[in-house]
Amino acid sequence: MTITPRFLAPLAISLFLAAGSAGADQQDSAVFDLTLKGIHAGTLSISGAIEGRSYAVSGVLKSGGLLALVRKVRYDARARGTVSDGRFTPSRYEEDADTGKRQSQSVMAYKAGVPQVKVYNPPKSPRPGDVDPATQGGTVDPLTALYAALRDVPEAEACNRKLVLFDGRRRSQVVLAEPKPAKGGIVCAGEYRRLEGFSAEEMADKSRFPFTMAYAPLGDGRLRVTEISMDTIYGKGRLKRR
Repeated sequence: MTITPRFLAPLAISLFLAAGSAGADQQDSAVFDLTLKGIHAGTLSISGAIEGRSYAVSGVLKSGGLLALVRKVRYDARARGTVSDGRFTPSRYEEDADTGKRQSQSVMAYKAGVPQVKVYNPPKSPRPGDVDPATQGGTVDPLTALYAALRDVPEAEACNRKLVLFDGRRRSQVVLAEPKPAKGGIVCAGEYRRLEGFSAEEMADKSRFPFTMAYAPLGDGRLRVTEISMDTIYGKGRLKRR
């Protein structure tokens, strides 16, 4: 089984480690344990801060448990940008990935909300169905999407979000909706959907990934994500907050 950042994106979103800046209006830091079919497979760590209209976030996804004995996978990313009325607009995104067999790097900068791919190593040959970055204005990078979905939020903002992602080649979407009371908190229904730039095989294999996201109250009017569960192409997956 090959686990890559692209595979884990549905779980982590439909679900990185750096200190938040002192004096920030909001700071968030969390570590989630990843399990697949009930077996520990890795950790997702994310840390971000919002100060005024600016945000910065970093994160690490890495394999663990039995999976790490077979292949060590690590994914590091950093993003920054602006936020207004809960809407995130990235200005820069950097990603370094190591699948155990292959290392890669990508960098995107944004101009007026439109992504520009500055680095994509190793280069990949064009293929039918590739998405033109110039057409992706208004999208967010994968890490910004994670932070927007996983940060602590006022109760009124929980289960009320739609994000369209672009990772440099692929366009996808995450929707959170339908809040319901559960165990003193709430649970919302969500869906991660592949939209464009994926191969025909990927789309035929699975294009929609329903999931549930559980929140617990913090006691100050805000809610915190505690668990994300979904079906993946490799079976039941779960991210649980430590």
